[in-house]
Parts: sequence; C-alpha cells; structure tokens
Amino acid sequence: MVELIRRTSAELPDDVHRAILSSLENERKGEIAEATLKIIDKNIAIAKNKSQPICQDTGSVLFYVDCPVGMDQIAFEEVAKGAVIEATKKGYLRQNSVDTLTGVNDGTNVGRGAPAFHFHQTRSNEIQVRLVLKGGGCENVGAQYALPNTKLKANRDLEGCKKVILDAVIQAQGKGCGPGVLGICIGGDRATGYEYSKHQLLRKLDDTNPVPELAAMEKEIMDKANTLGIGPMGFGGKTTLLGVKIGCANRVPASYFVSISYMCWAYRRHGAVLSPEGSIESWLY
Repeated sequence: MVELIRRTSAELPDDVHRAILSSLENERKGEIAEATLKIIDKNIAIAKNKSQPICQDTGSVLFYVDCPVGMDQIAFEEVAKGAVIEATKKGYLRQNSVDTLTGVNDGTNVGRGAPAFHFHQTRSNEIQVRLVLKGGGCENVGAQYALPNTKLKANRDLEGCKKVILDAVIQAQGKGCGPGVLGICIGGDRATGYEYSKHQLLRKLDDTNPVPELAAMEKEIMDKANTLGIGPMGFGGKTTLLGVKIGCANRVPASYFVSISYMCWAYRRHGAVLSPEGSIESWLY
C-alpha cells in the first residue's frame, strides 16, 4: 500500500503523460501554452526520477477497492491508514489533512473521513485497489447544475447537459491547474452524482465509452472546450482539456442534476491487483 501511494504521488500514468505530450505537439511553437506544457513535462520527469510528489498539494486521498465477498473491510482500512501515515512520514504525501472544527493538522493525513474509502464487492477472488490523489485547486472548480437552467437556456436533455458542462469549463478558467480532465455524472442525486462523477476519473483517457451517445458527447465537449482559448493554466492555447469522461445514473422525476468533477493536469491515479497475502501482482495503469 505504501508503494501504491508513492507511485501515485510521484509517477503520472502513461495514458495521461501521452495526452500531455500529444497536446504539446499540437500547440503553436514559441507560444506561452507550449512553454507551459514543456514545464509540466519537465516536472513529470523530475518527480519520477527523484520519487517525489508531482505537485506540492498531494490532495485528498481516495481509495476505490473492488474486493471479494467476505473480505474484512475494517482490516483493510486499518492497513491503508497505516500506509498513509507511513507514506506521509516518507514525504510521498504532504501533511495535508486539517481538522475542520479546530484547524489542527496532526501531520498524519488520517482523521474524520480521511482518507476516503469506496468499497465494491465482486464475485472475483481478486482484490483491485485504485488510488486517486485529488488536489484542492481542481476540487474547488468542480460544479453541479440542476436542470433546467434558465440563465444558460439549458433544458433537461443532452444538449442542456452540454451547455452546463462547457459553462463549468469557462468558469474554471485556469484556476483548476489546467489542462484538466472532467469526470461527469448525468443524473443521480446531489451526493451520488458527485460520487459517480469522481468514479469516472478511474477510466483511462484513451478508452471508449460503451454508450454511443455518451461517447459522442465526450468527444464533442472535448473538441469545443479546446476551442475556447483558455489553454494550459489559463494562459491561452489549444489545450484546455485532456479528457472528458461521462457516466449516467438513474434519477427521480423531480431532479435532473449534472455533476462535474474537475481533475488537474497532475492526474494522479494508479491501481494495483493484490494477492490474497497483500503483495502487488500487477498494475492497473
């Protein structure tokens, strides 16, 4: 578990790095957008070579666990929390978790709701653990819309969804450390919508949505967002987004929510398949 945390903090997944390099090739030579992406690429290399955090804000620690029926989830949480404490001591995580009521930071990254765990039981004997480190800057520019939205002339349909998603990108500008990745949920309630939008961030950037309507929508939003001229860090350019991932959840008739989680360019997510003894059998990204 400590190695999973180290790798997530210090090494960007290959699919994300490829997207950044592709965007670098697409930017105009000599422009500030190209220079910004070059700095980002250099930062990625330094972090990996020195095994140090890609970003000083190592963010919220989010575990997603696919586990066999009957696995002791309490024991897993105890082990994972111990790994977070150890990883913090080693410098893979910044002392980043603050008690909301007192403002006290005890330096462990463990406390009420921290780290966060999402367990999903499967009928497989395999244990798959995915970890996301989500920085505060990109978390701040997430958004949730209730449709219809009269201001944006967004109705309760996919066209309305596109309007509010692009509005979220415009409102974010460079404040979310772009180029960013959007995880989106159409439907659900306020809580499950946000949760499922973050779950979309577990997908690879180069995958294809199995729902044709959503696959087309992902491409359209990506193309339109990258014509807005916001660019890396808001400095202008062709690369505002690196990816768009959309899922759907059932809703009640009275509600129609669109929940948008924004991930920064430091798209820190890794995962591993664990053996029953707890060792790493293979990597998921």
